[in-house]
Amino acid sequence: MTNLDHGKFTRVTTIFHSLLGLDVFLLFFSGYAIMFHDELWWLMALMGGPAGVSAVHRVAGMGLIALIVFWVVLQIISPTGRGNFREIIPGKDDVDAFVQDIQFMLGRVDERHPNARQFGGYKADEVPLLSYIGKGVVFIFSIELALLTVSGLLIWSDTALTGLFQTRGAAMAFVTFHGLLGVIMLMGVMFHIFEHGMHPAFYPLETKAWIPRKLVPEHHGDEEPETTGIEKLSLAPSWGTVSTVFGAMVVIGIVSVLLASIFAEGYPVPRELLVGGGYSGLLLTVGINIGVLVLGVGLFLSLYGNVIRRRWERQLEEEMRGTSAGGEAPATDDD
Repeated sequence: MTNLDHGKFTRVTTIFHSLLGLDVFLLFFSGYAIMFHDELWWLMALMGGPAGVSAVHRVAGMGLIALIVFWVVLQIISPTGRGNFREIIPGKDDVDAFVQDIQFMLGRVDERHPNARQFGGYKADEVPLLSYIGKGVVFIFSIELALLTVSGLLIWSDTALTGLFQTRGAAMAFVTFHGLLGVIMLMGVMFHIFEHGMHPAFYPLETKAWIPRKLVPEHHGDEEPETTGIEKLSLAPSWGTVSTVFGAMVVIGIVSVLLASIFAEGYPVPRELLVGGGYSGLLLTVGINIGVLVLGVGLFLSLYGNVIRRRWERQLEEEMRGTSAGGEAPATDDD
């Protein structure tokens, strides 16, 4: 491993990341099976029809609430959590980094601000735990999760929602707000899958999100090398083609979901689904299914990351057993 793996997760964080990813994917699959039930009829059928997909969405929603509560409590009671929280608070350096990035793009400065650095071959002590962009992603994602959770609880029951807001128009406006938040979050998740799955240094999987940092050495050998080790990396032969195709799929999926969300009706959907609730063209249907395929790739990579973690742990266990056996052998011979 090299310093490119700066910012590795703890074991608790890797487990939380996996559970959160699985829960969010279930929310997306069930939510969009409801929202686009014409285009994603097969996904709804896979989840057991209207009643089944509604149950999956609600169970996943409760799981999301449980995960959020757990993470907030963990950040409060653990020293590591409190320290990480202080690290992600934006400061003056982050504002300066944003301004300097604009100047850099305009050609007025020769390099980016240290707080804008992420990977790029820098050493770990030269790169912040999170760049100003990373901090922005954390805050945006947190706000989206909070708003989705609150709005989801409010629209849990159609009758309760109508009674709360007095008029059906106001109630449906709040329902639409929940759906739009889901679309916005979908874009972020798709870009997240692309960024971390197609990163040229880590393709096809950025393992630091799954393998705990205590199991990963900072470098090979007895001494830390002077370089970052980036010169030892080489692009996988398939990276160019796969990243281009997958990037196109991400764009097509996002655009299709955005367009289809304008025409979609009946969200959230009652127990009985009425087919034909909105516009459904062939290209739009294909695009939405491509978007779901991108989410499917993300789910696969998440599950594959856990497989890689288990294989890595097993390999370390075998190496430790081999080392122990090798150390005991001389003592036996002396006897």
